[in-house]
Amino acid sequence: MQFFGLIIGSLIVVCGFNLFLIPHHVLSGGLSGISMILGLITPLNTGVANFLLNLPLLIIGYKMLGRRFIVNTIISVVVISLGLYIVPIHEIANDRILSSIFGGAVTGLGVGIVFRCSGSTGGFDIIGMIVSRKRDFPIGILLSGMNAVVIVISGFLFNWDSALNTLVSIYVTGKVVDAIYTDHAKLTLMIITEQGEEMRKHLLSNLYRGLTIIDGVGGYSNGKRNILITVISRYELNEVKNLIKEADPTAFVNISETIEVMGLFHRPSPK
Repeated sequence: MQFFGLIIGSLIVVCGFNLFLIPHHVLSGGLSGISMILGLITPLNTGVANFLLNLPLLIIGYKMLGRRFIVNTIISVVVISLGLYIVPIHEIANDRILSSIFGGAVTGLGVGIVFRCSGSTGGFDIIGMIVSRKRDFPIGILLSGMNAVVIVISGFLFNWDSALNTLVSIYVTGKVVDAIYTDHAKLTLMIITEQGEEMRKHLLSNLYRGLTIIDGVGGYSNGKRNILITVISRYELNEVKNLIKEADPTAFVNISETIEVMGLFHRPSPK
């Protein structure tokens, strides 16, 4: 089901690009926007440019981020790249502003579905996650800065109407993604399981977060339990829930919102 969600979400993104944004020289945010620029000013197809720009990031991300997340991201990037190459560019609406709004909404719908399937559409998302794990730097500021570069390039290469419409498209995309998925709030997970060691190994091998393990005793059964506590971003929730089910389908999990995190939010690098 997750696999089909990734494909459907990615194809929706393709429709947003080729049917609404690209025909009016309106760009998307991030690396996709740069791919659009290359597709508009060079003979290189947008899909080919998207794949070539994402390839080195996917290789780096595979080594530094969770395996499942990157595999799902690779699926999404491949589908989007093929879709941009195969689906013809066709102007659905004549009005550029309407195309910017609806193109941003359609793109946001697709991206939101991909996020819900524990993946991403690649590009700046990978850069942001890598930087945030190496430095205590807000992802939002980083992504906003990179998107601003796309808008400025659009203004100089085409015209400032295109740049402002690109800004509208990026804004609408972000709002729709937030509505379909969630923002990047932090969550605390308390996992109570009889398979403590298996759960620990499975989470640490697939998730770039630390864990605290506490010994416990079942109140009714009087049996030994392990209590694993970790803090994740809401972005990672679906992935972590799948990992927990794989390690112990009977585990009891309490998920609560976290107001603030002090100290390292990521797992320390091994010395």
